[in-house]
Amino acid sequence: MISLNWTADYVDISNENIDELTDKITKFGVNIEKVISNNINNLVIGKIKSTKKHPNSDHLNVCMVDVGKETLQIVCGAPNVKEGLKVIVALPGALLPGDFEIKKSNIRGIESNGMICALFELGLEEKTEETYAKGITELDSAAPIGENPLKYLGLDDTILELDIHKHHNNDCYYHIGFAYIVAAILNKKVKLPEVDIKEINDSVNDHFKLKIDTNKCPLYTARMVKNVKIGESPDFIKRRLVAAGMRPINNVVDISNYVMLEYGQPLHFFDKDKLGDNVVVRLANDKEEIKTLDGKQRVLSSNDIVITDGKKPVCLAGVMGGENTEVDSNTKNILIESAIFDGINIRKTSARHDLRSEASTRYGKGLNYEYTYAALDRAAYLLQKYAQGEVLKDIVAVDNVDKAKKIIEVTSDEINDILGIKIKDSDVEKELNRLDFKYVYKDGKFIITIPPRRLDIEQTVNDIAEEIGCLYGYHNLVGTLPVQRQKKGEYKGSIGYRKQISKRLRALGLNEDKNYTLVSPKMAASFIYEDKKQIILPNPMSTDKSVLRTTLLPSLLDTYEYNKKRHVKDINLYEISNIYYDDYKQETKIAILMSGNYVSNSWSYNNVKVDYYVAKGILENILNYVGLNNRYSYQVLDDNKNFHPGMSAKIFVDKEQIGVIGRIHPSICKDEIYLIEISMTKMNKNIKPLKFKEANKYPEIVKDVAFIVDKNVTSLDIEKVIKKAGGRLLSEIGVFDVYTGEKVSETQKQIAYTLKFTQEDRTLTEEEVMQKFNEIIKKVTETIPATLRDN
Repeated sequence: MISLNWTADYVDISNENIDELTDKITKFGVNIEKVISNNINNLVIGKIKSTKKHPNSDHLNVCMVDVGKETLQIVCGAPNVKEGLKVIVALPGALLPGDFEIKKSNIRGIESNGMICALFELGLEEKTEETYAKGITELDSAAPIGENPLKYLGLDDTILELDIHKHHNNDCYYHIGFAYIVAAILNKKVKLPEVDIKEINDSVNDHFKLKIDTNKCPLYTARMVKNVKIGESPDFIKRRLVAAGMRPINNVVDISNYVMLEYGQPLHFFDKDKLGDNVVVRLANDKEEIKTLDGKQRVLSSNDIVITDGKKPVCLAGVMGGENTEVDSNTKNILIESAIFDGINIRKTSARHDLRSEASTRYGKGLNYEYTYAALDRAAYLLQKYAQGEVLKDIVAVDNVDKAKKIIEVTSDEINDILGIKIKDSDVEKELNRLDFKYVYKDGKFIITIPPRRLDIEQTVNDIAEEIGCLYGYHNLVGTLPVQRQKKGEYKGSIGYRKQISKRLRALGLNEDKNYTLVSPKMAASFIYEDKKQIILPNPMSTDKSVLRTTLLPSLLDTYEYNKKRHVKDINLYEISNIYYDDYKQETKIAILMSGNYVSNSWSYNNVKVDYYVAKGILENILNYVGLNNRYSYQVLDDNKNFHPGMSAKIFVDKEQIGVIGRIHPSICKDEIYLIEISMTKMNKNIKPLKFKEANKYPEIVKDVAFIVDKNVTSLDIEKVIKKAGGRLLSEIGVFDVYTGEKVSETQKQIAYTLKFTQEDRTLTEEEVMQKFNEIIKKVTETIPATLRDN
């Protein structure tokens, strides 16, 4: 609730039309939910010229009242009506709260031309037994007859009920913050309230010591005021508190609330004599207790921040004070607290104790450290002025607030790009001046310092553009078609990489499978080939979904069984998904399952059955596709019970294992199933930018050769020797046949290779190729050892 009369103390709105002003405020971005006006037409100040008893009533009086232009006869039943009194008169046509319209009437046979009013009848004071017993409101003798009584009393206020957007979640909760908004809209300056403290020759440092034992209190300041006189608050303070929805109590308590509504900084007043000489701010002990000002005994936890006298809690910080240091009618000396506490702690404490207060709301939204100091001095000044207090010199403070300035550099072009408008540098300067943001213009850039009072603004161009856009007026924006540079829509980074591989696998004839990340303990225990600690959920919904999988292979095998039961014979699947392990680390895996026929031809029965080499061809197609040509290798996998020995291998890229390939062990499934799993995360890490070179324009020379070797010799062993012996002339090595049978012994096998020779700058001669070819044969037969076929 914001009072415009109160706001007018800080920014001049005297000549503003209220309806137009509220419209401008709403267009700025602060939505006004409701406008509550205390203005009532046909109210005047009158003077009672004479009174006499009503002839037909024992409690009514017939009054002759001078209302300026005429003297009216009005029947009144108030006990305090008397001749010479200046009063508030509602003339015929006045509409009072409750849609009660004043009309000329006949009261028990006597004509009455209006109503002499009490403030509660005008909705400006709470109706209680006390206010009702007082009767009509008595004005002082200086009240001008015929004038507006509400204006004379300072009650002609307009209250704005705000529907606060999160962008103004802080500065619309206090009047000075709201005044800056109005000042920016009207292009005026804010005048901060008066603070003229006359300090006595006595220091607060001689009266108490402050200690902060928690990092949940970055700023704590205190002042001391002596010899205050408890009494009623001035009328303007009471009226403004009522307008804001708070009940006046006495001058001291009311000043605390008044400054909070003024600066947005909650304060707490301690009875210094009850408090003692020490203030210690700390976290409460579990089960520690305090009796708060509402009379309730509260049991605290170690998450509650408390103010103590060194031993016991005297205040639940940021929420409510304790009864043991309450300001009462006997209070003489006051310690003023103005502090910043951790907003999250305050919100949790407030919710836990079901104790929401005006103070806790503001702590939860964040506070401006500059106003923490300003509110402290303002409260001391008002106690000096309205409670006759004596303000001690100095303040006690522990200040650990980060005061680093929020500075941002922006250009008018950046603002235009965001808002879709065209404003010049001079326009930006004008709006920044209206916002009262300090800036330096240099080399086409505005170097802006965001004031500490604007906690809602971050160091981003977007926030600055929004502020300028609000002042410029979004309703002034001209609709235009968007104009921008077009760019190709594409997936980037690991997502793009994943999409490319998935598309390639589908092009190779595989179907994508998707499975749950959570699996059963039995599935999680199979196909483990890496040292990864599994993560088990502490409270799973079911045991079959209780472990985060570290491999995708069991899930693919589960899908295989599902399809097999439904008479699907040829099953070629892949899945790309994340696995999780250790302390919630994650890695993206590519898994492939192949079984049955890879290619089926029902017409000619020329099918391609899945075997190890078909699966290996799919794998190498993917590795080559992503640019890992000549960088991957294999190593026999002979230490895993889930894979067939002799038909499985570890996969390496640049000597780092990225996965496995092989046939499933017959003890697990007698079907001929081939599995592949590789780490897309490791592949992505190892990929270097692809380099392209012009196709060789010189012809190549092709030679075939076959070697007979022991069965335990791998093709990789032979290829390494061939590659080293072939040198730069050898451009490509390919295996085209592996034979075991009657032409070789049972302990041997025959491997046939195609070797391609070429040079980029000339045509090779047959003589030099044969020389190199013979060197390769000699090196292989001596190193492996091997026997050349047909030799």
